Amino acid sequence: MTDSWAAFGADLHIEPVGAGLRSGLMNALREAVRTGRLTPGTRLPSSRTLASDLGIARNTVADAYAELVAEGWLTARQGSGTRVAQRAAPPGPAARGARPRPVRRRPAHNLMPGSPDLSSFPRAEWLKASRRALAAAPDAAFGYDDPRGRVELRTALADYLARARGVYADPERIVICSGFVHGLTLMGKVLRRHGVRGTAVESYGLDIHWNLLTEAGLRTPGIPVDALGARTGALRETPGVGAVLLTPAHQFPTGVPLHPDRRAEAVDWARSSGGLILEDDYDGEFRYDRQPVGALQGLDPERVVYLGTASKSLAPGLRLAWMVLPEGLVEEVCEAKGGFDWMSGALDQLTLAEFIASGAYDRHVRAVRLRYRRRRDQLVEALAERAPDFRVSGIAAGLHAVLELPGGTEQTVVQAATWQGLALERLSRFRHRDAEPGRGGLVIGYGTPSESGWAGALDALCRVLP
Repeated sequence: MTDSWAAFGADLHIEPVGAGLRSGLMNALREAVRTGRLTPGTRLPSSRTLASDLGIARNTVADAYAELVAEGWLTARQGSGTRVAQRAAPPGPAARGARPRPVRRRPAHNLMPGSPDLSSFPRAEWLKASRRALAAAPDAAFGYDDPRGRVELRTALADYLARARGVYADPERIVICSGFVHGLTLMGKVLRRHGVRGTAVESYGLDIHWNLLTEAGLRTPGIPVDALGARTGALRETPGVGAVLLTPAHQFPTGVPLHPDRRAEAVDWARSSGGLILEDDYDGEFRYDRQPVGALQGLDPERVVYLGTASKSLAPGLRLAWMVLPEGLVEEVCEAKGGFDWMSGALDQLTLAEFIASGAYDRHVRAVRLRYRRRRDQLVEALAERAPDFRVSGIAAGLHAVLELPGGTEQTVVQAATWQGLALERLSRFRHRDAEPGRGGLVIGYGTPSESGWAGALDALCRVLP
């Protein structure tokens, strides 16, 4: 039926109000513009389309449009159709006497940790992979799918993780999720179902992770961190703990790797107690002074849950991460995911699978690894030249470094940086409530600035150091 409302034109929800069709339609359109529901520049349906939708004569709509154009509510131009006219915005709270809110300005330079250089995202290669993936995608990929994720991505990840990170990663054990936080949330639910009451965490880390576990009903006692990483021997002395969250390749934020003896100690604890290790391998590919240390999961795939993500290697906006699970937990995690979030976007999964299988992911990681290594070297060199009293601690790895500060100066430096338009984070921000007061420092996210903004950010940092 060519006259059906479903056949042509743009949709517009409008209900004529008042007596008379034309005046009622005009009143409804004025109110929609006045309240901002129809914003300036919005194109309205043609008079024929709107008349068909409302079941009224076309001339009635045309006359209403013409009258509103004459009043200045609408504009009509040949080839452009009928649109909402540009109008002055209604007075805001400040104009009506309310106290204006302070404007929060974006910092000129950003050295906050936790993000890669987003300008380095491989747009051209990703687009090529996306086209190939879309062309090859089976029809079933666009329907409701396996909660573990697309088999193409799980297969590509199994090959890559085994080769590059030393992970035992059968595709059947991999579950795709929409970020590390999503994966940790799922594991919190599964741990509670198993009767776990506490999950130990490192005494320096991200409070959002601790809070997620707490919200799942788990206690999160902290275990100390020193120059050799987490003191995993403390697990045997911490009652009521059935799991532990670790960053063994590159402790966040202190920047040290977990010592081999402590890696073995953690696995021994898990085996003897029946506990689980949650391994956060957030930036394991980025080691600059030697070959990256293999994942802890390779020591015992049945006692370690490996969690990886594309957030640091590619971009957090992709919302793609993965869990490599002990065989007995796969079904339970899928059940938990079914109630939380059934699946991640199929096209993005297929694109990442193609990106990995084609070798583009390896090429990208190698390219940005060189970039971040150069930045870290430049940071160390600049401090040696312009602020020799300060030094970078931790291994040459990752996208951030800790800059040690004299006692009592941490807050002063952060405040000075704010005045200079430089965003950075203090080390104490990541200290667990159970941790004893420790050294002062800054956590410098040298991976965050764009390539063009890095030099300015580094210069700003050197200026604010006392």
